[in-house]
Amino acid sequence: MADSNFIDYVKIFFKSGDGGAGSMHLHRDKTTSKGGPDGGDGGRGGHIILRGNKQLWTLLHLKYRKHIKASNGDIGRGSMKTGANGEDIILDVPLGTVARNVESAEVLFEITKDGEEIILMPGGRGGLGNTHFKSATHQTPRFAQTGEEGMEDWKILELKVLADVGLVGFPNAGKSTLLASISAAKPKIASYAFTTLVPNLGIVPYRDHRSFIMADIPGIIEGAHKGKGLGFRFLKHIERNSLLLFMVPADAENISKEYHILLGELEKFNPELLHKDRLLAITKSDMLDEEMQDLLESDLTDNLPPHLFISSVAGKGLTELKDLIWKSLQTEVM
Repeated sequence: MADSNFIDYVKIFFKSGDGGAGSMHLHRDKTTSKGGPDGGDGGRGGHIILRGNKQLWTLLHLKYRKHIKASNGDIGRGSMKTGANGEDIILDVPLGTVARNVESAEVLFEITKDGEEIILMPGGRGGLGNTHFKSATHQTPRFAQTGEEGMEDWKILELKVLADVGLVGFPNAGKSTLLASISAAKPKIASYAFTTLVPNLGIVPYRDHRSFIMADIPGIIEGAHKGKGLGFRFLKHIERNSLLLFMVPADAENISKEYHILLGELEKFNPELLHKDRLLAITKSDMLDEEMQDLLESDLTDNLPPHLFISSVAGKGLTELKDLIWKSLQTEVM
């Protein structure tokens, strides 16, 4: 998708519909001049509803909709006729969309399933018609309820990409190249920092027609948790990945140190990320001969996750990497 088309944050003023007023009506016809109350109830105001849609990957379609209002319920009428409900506003959003209050930043809910519908703002209830207030001592009530007002407020909709595997690494670690090599995704690839400006998703085929989803997260730099570089704008997407695949190039000055810097940035952003399973891919290893690879292996510290030497360009270690990822994902499920 084009960089400008990936929108993962919108702030919108929503208003649900007001409930219709109940009817204050007394029955009258050719044979009845003084009938009892028969006022119907007012209709419910329209809801604001979010619905998960697996075909969507961005909030772009909501970028320019700053005010969204549902319609009001209709008034009740005589002969016990209930007013029509206001029309609901149903907004399709990508899976992984989180709804928040603006002032408190409180998470209201998140949409994670295709077709899942959650009411963001309920419409106001319709007022009761005067027939509800009839009693033995008050047989002709000449009043009815007004409809309940709808809700109105600013809300934030924020997208966190849903994927099985999240690629974590500094710029130029080879994340986009790996995604392009093992999936049908076509991320932008070049030899300069921050080539990837939006998360890219790819479906990675595996044995026996199975597959998993991999997300190429824009490169992290030291201090990203403070907003440096692309900052925490994209760190949030890592929160939704089941497995984190750290990627450090073979020509890094110190592979173990680079891995721990990346891990430290995630911990400072959200300590809960340390509970996720982790793997390490040492990329660009086509430049290594067997002796150099053995030498690098001996320099690696013990406190690293399971690791592999790979080359996306040469296809080295990719089958073994997919096997390791699949095994880790199945362990996660169990």
